[in-house]
Amino acid sequence: MNLAIFFIFIIGYAAITMEHTLKIDKLVPALLMMVLSWAVIFIGVPALWLDPSIGLLIDPKCGQLSIPELTGSIVQKRELIESTLLHHFGKTSEILIFLIGAMTIVEIIDHFDGFQVFKSLIKTKSKLVLLWVICLLAFFLSALIDNLTATIVLISILRKIVTDSDLRKWYAGFIIIAANAGGAWSPIGDVTTTMLWMNHKVNAGSLISHLFLPSLVSILVPLVIATKMKAFRGSIQQSEQSEKSKKQSVVILVLGLFLIILVPIIKMTTHLPPYMGMMFSLGLISIVAEIISKRQFSLTDINATNSHTSPTFKALTKIELPSILFFLGILMTIAAMESMGMIYGFGVQVQKSMDVNVFVTLLGVASAIIDNVPIVAASMGMFQFALDHEIWHFIAFAAGTGGSMLIIGSAAGVVAMGMEKISFFWYLKRITLLAALGYFSGIAVFLVQLI
Repeated sequence: MNLAIFFIFIIGYAAITMEHTLKIDKLVPALLMMVLSWAVIFIGVPALWLDPSIGLLIDPKCGQLSIPELTGSIVQKRELIESTLLHHFGKTSEILIFLIGAMTIVEIIDHFDGFQVFKSLIKTKSKLVLLWVICLLAFFLSALIDNLTATIVLISILRKIVTDSDLRKWYAGFIIIAANAGGAWSPIGDVTTTMLWMNHKVNAGSLISHLFLPSLVSILVPLVIATKMKAFRGSIQQSEQSEKSKKQSVVILVLGLFLIILVPIIKMTTHLPPYMGMMFSLGLISIVAEIISKRQFSLTDINATNSHTSPTFKALTKIELPSILFFLGILMTIAAMESMGMIYGFGVQVQKSMDVNVFVTLLGVASAIIDNVPIVAASMGMFQFALDHEIWHFIAFAAGTGGSMLIIGSAAGVVAMGMEKISFFWYLKRITLLAALGYFSGIAVFLVQLI
């Protein structure tokens, strides 16, 4: 049975990595392998099972963690499996609802041209100064609105500043590194950090305090090297003059970013799950958006008269639903493998064969090839460390920044690849080494902090 599920995962993930060749969106194999994996479990009824309400048991003879047996009749076993399925689906849905809320807030900000405020603030014509401004903006903005959205926003702004498409590729390469670094130190900056935060592996404050400096170093090292590069010498000719920001754009931008920052604060003060705080923030910004649009507030009235003027409705139609379904498929497939004890067993073997810090470093390198979402999801099943253990912080950093080493290694890289027509080998020749130097420099800083 384990072999069958592993085979389904390998075939499904191969189809995900070849989505451009197969012309099939990655959500399709993700959803199929989720259903097939759980179908195998329900049909076969395994002998060993990780019930989330019990977890891993301690073997009194050797004092080690062991996988409990699934006992009882076939009906009772399937009832336990179904309760486990619902448990994992509930935990996964918390993450997805959180992401839907965050995406909608970002789309509402974009509806009012809030992100154009940043463009109006950029006055420099120096190529090097612009690089530093854009990268630092990407670093901090990605920590608030996630690295993918920050990349889209900044490349869109960059198009209005830099007319030379070849020069924009260089800027886009550095934006990828900066956005991924920025997303790594924030609980809302990347899907993987959100997963670790919502699954009680890290606290928001601890994550920020441990990873801010390593993440900052991972972008500062490439930026320092860039000061000596020929591509960033001289000045640029801006394609259009700076535009004056509208008052409502500034209001929505400031309010939206404040409400996103408010989410971890709500969790710490009320102890509500993070997705509840995100829904609260979405509700508040929706009210303001509707008032600014001079409409009576109504989320349920989506008839032909109102649906085209409601900023909230427009935002909900523009969110990346395929990405949400992809995460659902991946996380639930990993949950199936975790429940069978497959991931935990692999983790035990890893810890016996190599140092865990070396393994996490390799995970970060692997995230440049394999999507970091399943890597982090699997790691949560491999290791049984306590809340805020250093390894969870290390995993967050490695998975978040390691993907910058290849342009296909992160969502930020893939979207930049499409927006600026950057080829895989162009990035490999010019940006990969810079990203790798930043990655390993950040790891060095992280490990020094532990001493």
